[in-house]
Amino acid sequence: MKKDLGRINGKTQLIGLFATPIGHSLSPAMHNLAFKKLGLNYAYLAFEVGNEQLEDVVTGMRALNVRGFNVSMPNKMNILPYLDELADSAKFTGAVNTVVNENGRLIGHSTDGMGYVRNLKEHGIDITGKKMTLVGSGGAATPIAIQSALEGLGEISIFARNDAFFEKAEENVRIINEEMKGSSCKAKVFPLEDQDALRAEIASSDIFTNGTGVGMKPLEGLSVIEDTSMLRPDLIVTDVVYNPVTSKLLEQAQAAGCNTINGLGMMLWQGAMAFEYWTGREMPVQYIKEQMFE
Repeated sequence: MKKDLGRINGKTQLIGLFATPIGHSLSPAMHNLAFKKLGLNYAYLAFEVGNEQLEDVVTGMRALNVRGFNVSMPNKMNILPYLDELADSAKFTGAVNTVVNENGRLIGHSTDGMGYVRNLKEHGIDITGKKMTLVGSGGAATPIAIQSALEGLGEISIFARNDAFFEKAEENVRIINEEMKGSSCKAKVFPLEDQDALRAEIASSDIFTNGTGVGMKPLEGLSVIEDTSMLRPDLIVTDVVYNPVTSKLLEQAQAAGCNTINGLGMMLWQGAMAFEYWTGREMPVQYIKEQMFE
């Protein structure tokens, strides 16, 4: 009888995740469960990497000929210059969360927006013709805005802090209004500091979304909403944060009677798409849900 020598051997292919902070991530558990379930000889590891180390890390991954990797905050935009090619999803959003090594060429993809919209569908929410107020213009918020507009959102109001990220918010609005010919979505941009405008836009919205890292370590316990009277029971409130499972924003929204959705499903579905890019196989999503989330 053969001894069980474990899954790691000389033919194991590496998949990585580069982000900071990294300790909260559920991606390693999710992907390694899927690899084991399907009998695939891959291993997924998380690495604490910020913008300062990113170029060196990508150079190292290329030299090691890894199959691919994920990038999360704060690296989703900064990684663009270090890749050989961008898929359309990444070109439109200007952000990458998944990299695939195709015979030595590193190709960047963005699956976050697709994961977000799929997560809403899984919760019975059709965004067609609806209005969303979105906080953020970074590597998670931008794909949400672009993909939602592509999939039928009627109107979106984007709020970003009046700093370097505000220019990106303005650019996202310009792309939606001027370049996305197949979309009828109308986009507007506001500084997050304008609380009167935030109140007015939320009041006329069906969905309110936090697309920033506020609520996640090291910003755990904070919220993008200061005045909870902006929230109302018929408002759908979503958050890209999934650790903690219930962010400060979602606590506020639940207290106001809102339908709330955290970032777990978005993380799962964007991961399922990345998994397929790397392996050519469909992730066993139901199995992962049962093992990790139920």
